[in-house]
Formats: sequence, C-alpha cells, structure tokens
Amino acid sequence: MTSTLDRTFSVAPMMDWTTRDYRAFARTLTRCALLYTEMVTTGAILYGSPRERFLGHDPVEHPLALQLGGSDAGALAECAAIAESWGYDEVNLNIGCPSDRVQNNLIGACLMAYPDKVAAAVKAMQAQVSIPVTVKCRIGIDDQDEDADLARFVEQVAEAGCETFIVHARKAWLEGLSPKENRDVPPLNYPRVHRLKTQYPSLHIGINGGIKDLAECRAQLDDVDSVMVGREAYQNPWLLASVDSCLYGRRDPASSRHEAARALRPYIARRLEEGARLNHLTRHLLGLFQGCPGGRRFRRHLSENAHRDGAGLAVVDDALGLVPETQPAMAG
Repeated sequence: MTSTLDRTFSVAPMMDWTTRDYRAFARTLTRCALLYTEMVTTGAILYGSPRERFLGHDPVEHPLALQLGGSDAGALAECAAIAESWGYDEVNLNIGCPSDRVQNNLIGACLMAYPDKVAAAVKAMQAQVSIPVTVKCRIGIDDQDEDADLARFVEQVAEAGCETFIVHARKAWLEGLSPKENRDVPPLNYPRVHRLKTQYPSLHIGINGGIKDLAECRAQLDDVDSVMVGREAYQNPWLLASVDSCLYGRRDPASSRHEAARALRPYIARRLEEGARLNHLTRHLLGLFQGCPGGRRFRRHLSENAHRDGAGLAVVDDALGLVPETQPAMAG
C-alpha cells in the first residue's frame, strides 16, 4: 500500500510524553510534521474503558499516527481497524521498545527475533485497513548481526506488505541494559540504516536516534527518506518551529515562542472545561523557553502553580509575563 503521507519529519512516539496535549502544543509550532501517539497496547484498546482515554485526539493533531504494541495478529488487526475508524492516518507497530514490561508480553524490540510473527501481524492489519501500516524497529537486539539479521527481518516483513520502516539506529540490549540505558548506551550506527536504504531502494526507510537539530535532519535526508526526532523535540520544543520552512518549504505557524504559547490558549481552555488539570497540560510547555532570559522563571511559575486546584489560564499568562517578549533566532 503506497502511503500519501509526507513523512519527511516526524516526532517519535514517547511514553508519557507524546500525549494528546503535547501533540496539540506541537501543532502550534509545526503543521507539517507527522505526529505519533504514545505506544498503546492492544489490550488497552480492546479491554480498557473508556476507549477515548487511549484513542482520543483533537482534529488539529493531524497528520497523526497511532503506535500499537502487541504481537497477536488478530488483536492487532482488530485494533488497526478501530484506529482507522477513529480517524488515524497511519498505524505503526512498535518493534523497538526494550522495557521489561513489554518483553514479558512479547511486545516491542524482542519481536525482532520473530520476523515471522511481525510479518503475520502486518499482513493481518493491512487486510483490515486502507491506511498505511508501518513498522518502527531497531537495527538489532542483543547478539544479532546488525547486517544479516536486520536484512532478514526487513525482507520478511516487507514481503508481507510493509513498505515503511522507521529504524532506530542502535541495537536494543534486552539483557544487561535498562530501558533508559538502551536510549543512550548502545552506539548509534547511522551508516547501517543508510545501507538499508541502498539495499532496498523501493522501501521507505526512515531514521531515528540521537538527532538533535534540523541541520542534522537535512544531512540525514541525503541518505534516507525521512527523519524522526524524539527527546530533543520534547525537551526543546522550539526545534519544531522551523520544521515547516526548513524541511517542507512552507510558512512556519509561529514567529515567536510567545505566539506559540498564546495559540494554545483556546485548546487549554477547552481541555480545562472537560475536566483536565492545568499541570497535565502545561508540563509539555516547560522547555519552550529553554535558553531564553526568563526561561527558568517561566518553568518555576508553572511548576509551582499549575497543579493548584482551580488553576487556569491566568497561571499561563502570568508565566508568559515573566519572559521578555523578543524574537529569538529560529532553530537551524
């Protein structure tokens, strides 16, 4: 299935971080980037209640992909169909998460050892939906060969119909490293992902892992089809403010950090009316003024006041008032 989504740049799925509220905030900075949900397990979707808790999103978040965690082909196919009915633009299968919890349930990176199961899941999911079904994986796990085993995995899953692979360019060590260590300790191997694209030119190969600025993104796009950025896009969200102009040739939606924050006010107001607590919304803004005069005061004011009962938009406005309204240079 050929995807019409422009995947040039995307924000990685990150547990507890890429919530619907973060994604709404990200849209004040970029309209073009493809956004991903946190990983949602098949069990949560099929048996959790209410389903809105796991699948709810705002129309402003599109283009938007749902990342699924699971290994049972039938359950994944059912969840893919549900995702499409909820309006998602893509379903992505997580073959990269190294946590103990997902390993015990045969979810995430451990599935790189079972390309047959992944292929069966992809085939079953594609039979149920018209939206793209994609895979996010590592270059290998534990003692796997980064060349032969990765090629074998991609070939088998591609034969089942998957055309898009987003590859975190480092191994996951399921034995001996914690999930946190797995984000940094195994060395990055960008050339392996580049060779994967050369080896399979008809596939869409995206790269993820350790990329911190748009100059790096542009350089990577010489060798792969798309770039996915994770922690840097969350911790330093102003990075996103130049994505549209630098990578898509479009106009950026916000010319200043203040403008981006003010653009989120109507969304915050709606979410507060729905019963959300302010601190659950504003925690995603804490890095907005990173490196700016007044940035620490901004973070402190939100941290000390947004959790209070009845906290509303005045807390946000007061925090913004602590930062000089300047026009900082765009991220490059």
